[in-house]
Amino acid sequence: MKLWGGRFQKATDKKVDDFNSSIRFDHKMYKQDIKGSLAHSKMLGKQGIIPKEDSEKIQKALLEVLDDIENGRAEFEIDAEDIHMNIEKLITEKIGDAGKRLHTARSRNDQVALDIRMYLKDETAEIKKMLVSLENTLISLAENNTDTIMPGYTHMQKAQPITFAHHVMAYAEMFLRDLGRLSDCMKRMNFMPLGSGALATTTYPIDREFVANELGFDGVTRNSLDGVSDRDFVIELASALSLIMMHLSRFCEELIIWNTNEFSFVEMDDAFSTGSSIMPQKKNPDVAELIRGKTGRVYGSLITLLTLMKGLPLAYNKDMQEDKEAIFDAVDTVKLCLPVFEGMISTMKINKENMKKGAGGGFTNATDCADYLVKKGMPFRDAHAVIGKLVFYSINCGKALNDLSLEEFKQFSDIFDEDVYEAISLETCVSQRNIIGGPSSGAVQKAIDDVKKQIKLFE
Repeated sequence: MKLWGGRFQKATDKKVDDFNSSIRFDHKMYKQDIKGSLAHSKMLGKQGIIPKEDSEKIQKALLEVLDDIENGRAEFEIDAEDIHMNIEKLITEKIGDAGKRLHTARSRNDQVALDIRMYLKDETAEIKKMLVSLENTLISLAENNTDTIMPGYTHMQKAQPITFAHHVMAYAEMFLRDLGRLSDCMKRMNFMPLGSGALATTTYPIDREFVANELGFDGVTRNSLDGVSDRDFVIELASALSLIMMHLSRFCEELIIWNTNEFSFVEMDDAFSTGSSIMPQKKNPDVAELIRGKTGRVYGSLITLLTLMKGLPLAYNKDMQEDKEAIFDAVDTVKLCLPVFEGMISTMKINKENMKKGAGGGFTNATDCADYLVKKGMPFRDAHAVIGKLVFYSINCGKALNDLSLEEFKQFSDIFDEDVYEAISLETCVSQRNIIGGPSSGAVQKAIDDVKKQIKLFE
């Protein structure tokens, strides 16, 4: 008989058992379920709600069940539906009637709300560690390339010269924001719903604050209806994970492009590349492509969760069982992608000469050429027009601006002098942008130092 089967006169259809059961995925929360039950049973004994002797038996049995699960001696049953009732069944098999007292003053509704908060707190902490490790790898990559000049792009067209360090640190800023979002999410996640009961708390004199303190929560949820039906924290985490994947995917897209023969800015290490079954020359950036592809999978989890919750009346509804597979998959996907991405970028070869050569084409120093005229007194709009004509002339001649003679420059303005060549060199274009947020080696190093300080707040 089901643990809830007293009211029923007929056994559940086998197909319904299979359909209704969540043990195939919520078994992930066994540690959190046992930890929550330990605190709950301890409170029941402390409050005199159940005999202290039974409370101690339950706690001992819970630790034995934990050991059994982790050493492969316990089996979960579909008939027991979920992780909560499977563990309760295992407890009762060990200690008999005392085990039946464990569920006093709680419902599976507030139990699962507790378990998923605890599980996601633990997983979020792990993801934060992975992001901190990735940030340190990005910083190391940047510090080794503060003088590596490359073209910066807008509209996928060469725009202005920057450094590879500057480009890498743009992603360091993105992942730093991701760390902040995860931390904020954990703050709102860290309130304990146990004690909300099915929806209207309980008549037993429970001590919710005691349990919250035992489990490391900042406090308890204030409304029992909200306590059992809130999944905002799941959706918020899925949103934060989607942003992490979006940032990974953007970087992967660039690495895929840079890894092509046409760019040859980077080359993926053999250990993070794959070949072709038919073309022997191929070396494919499959890791970057898979991360880019898996981003859509995490987005799908977010949309699943938003759609799942949009029409649910208070309080708990069985629909909410569907939250776990979505958020578990999103968490697992991010945890799968982060370390392999870090390995890929830490081992790839940076082709510095090709990057600098790329920055030399496309007239990336045209803005600096205009600024040269402005600094000598010409209004910017006039200077913009002069350089536009100069670029058109250079295209027709098949020359870069640096290749023009001074006489050619002077055809467009008498202001030009010998110092123009220094002003529009790639090194000057980068080094003169020495303001906060700029690509000069000094500005980038300051950004690196600032990010290092910020990362320490999350370690």
